[in-house]
Amino acid sequence: MYICKQNKFTFDQHLTVNDQANAANQKKSLLRDEISKTFHPMKSIPKILFILFTVFTVASCSSLKFGRQKEQKVLVQTNYGNITLKLYNETPLHRDNFIKLVKAKTYDGVLFHRAIDQFMIQGGDPDSKTATKGQLLGDGDVGYSIPAEFRTPTIYHKYGVLAAAREGDDVNPEKASSGCQFYIVVGKKFTDEQLDTMQAGKIEKYGHPNDSTYKFSAQAREDYKTIGGTPHLDGNYTVYGEVLSGMDVAERISKAATDENDQPISDIRVIKMRLIR
Repeated sequence: MYICKQNKFTFDQHLTVNDQANAANQKKSLLRDEISKTFHPMKSIPKILFILFTVFTVASCSSLKFGRQKEQKVLVQTNYGNITLKLYNETPLHRDNFIKLVKAKTYDGVLFHRAIDQFMIQGGDPDSKTATKGQLLGDGDVGYSIPAEFRTPTIYHKYGVLAAAREGDDVNPEKASSGCQFYIVVGKKFTDEQLDTMQAGKIEKYGHPNDSTYKFSAQAREDYKTIGGTPHLDGNYTVYGEVLSGMDVAERISKAATDENDQPISDIRVIKMRLIR
């Protein structure tokens, strides 16, 4: 509207005096009409609706963009080979903490200090960097814990997931995660009967029959029957990522010779971890 008026004013400078007077009267009439059109409540509704639609569309697009936030990947280089992880956005506290530790190179040089065939491999103890032969490991930490982020039944302990180790329920009833120690699930396959028995036992011990935390989803059942995992850990330990490639490396580590504490006899070391795209 303002640009239009300026154009008219510039054009009026070329009219005669009489024409200018007539033009001035016409402009007043046009101005009244424009004001009437602009502020007529019923005629303003389409404009208001258009503005609201635009705002809603922009907000929706922003929400969708956030929902599709790219998952961070991590390259784990070990003396057994490489493992590539992705971190879940559904567990932001664990994701951000892991990213922070990788950036700080906290994991460079740590050992996989626990390896159990058909179960899991565990690492992340900072004390393991300088451990002597036969030194008992597993108590090292970074001085803080992470609140549990259980996302069952949608996120669970299927084959290849990354999860957080923690202290036992007797000293840690909130099931808070270690600030640094993690494990990768190798696991084994289960039958429907085994899963039914396990689910009933967990509900009786921890939950309520209507509590989905301790119930296996249809997809979880299918995965536990076909690719395996550690279903008894669901709802008790936080799962916050999974292996994209390198499970052959994790499986070889899980089969390594160990002592009576499940600690590998020969060092299996994380050479370094780095964030990748």
